[in-house]
Amino acid sequence: MNWKNTPSRYGSLSIALHWLMLLLIAAAYACIELKGNFPKGSDTRELLKQWHFMLGLSVFALVWLRLLARALSPTPAIQPAPPSWQNLLAKLMHLTLYALMIGAPLAGWLILSAAGKPIPFFGLELPALIGPNKELAGQIKELHELAGTAGYWLIGLHAIAGLYHHYVARDNTLTRMLPGRN
Repeated sequence: MNWKNTPSRYGSLSIALHWLMLLLIAAAYACIELKGNFPKGSDTRELLKQWHFMLGLSVFALVWLRLLARALSPTPAIQPAPPSWQNLLAKLMHLTLYALMIGAPLAGWLILSAAGKPIPFFGLELPALIGPNKELAGQIKELHELAGTAGYWLIGLHAIAGLYHHYVARDNTLTRMLPGRN
C-alpha cells in the first residue's frame, strides 16, 4: 500500500494516523473516566491522570503530522459522490474534530501550566506555557471539560456518519480509511 493518499484511497500514513489517534483519544478518555473510581491522592488515580495528560499531548503532537499529511496529499473522492450538503457537513465535522484534537490537549497543557503543576510527557517535563494563575486554571479546566463532553458527541456522530455511508448510502467513505483494502 502506498503511504500517500491517491485520488481513490487514503494512504497508509493517513490510515495509520487516523486509527492510532482514535486509540489515543479513547485511552485518554478511559484514563480520565477511570480515575474517578480511585480515592483522591491514591497512586492509581495519579497514574491515570498522568497517562491522561501524556496521551492527550500525544494527540496534540500527532495532529500536526496528520494535518501535514492531509495538506500534502489529495483527499480521495467519495464514490458515488454524495450531495453537496453532505460534503459541507463532512468538512465542518472534520474541521471541528481537528479543533478538538488541537484545542483539548492545548487546554490541558494550559491548565497544568496555570496550576503550577509539572507537565509530564513520557519521562520528560514540558515547559509551562503560562505562569501560575489558579483562577485561570479553573476557567480553562471548565472549557477543557466542555470540549471533552463535546468530543464524545463529535466522535460518535463521525462514527455514525461512516456507518451510514457504508450501510445506507453504500459509497466508499468508510472503505477509503480501512487498512488492508484495495
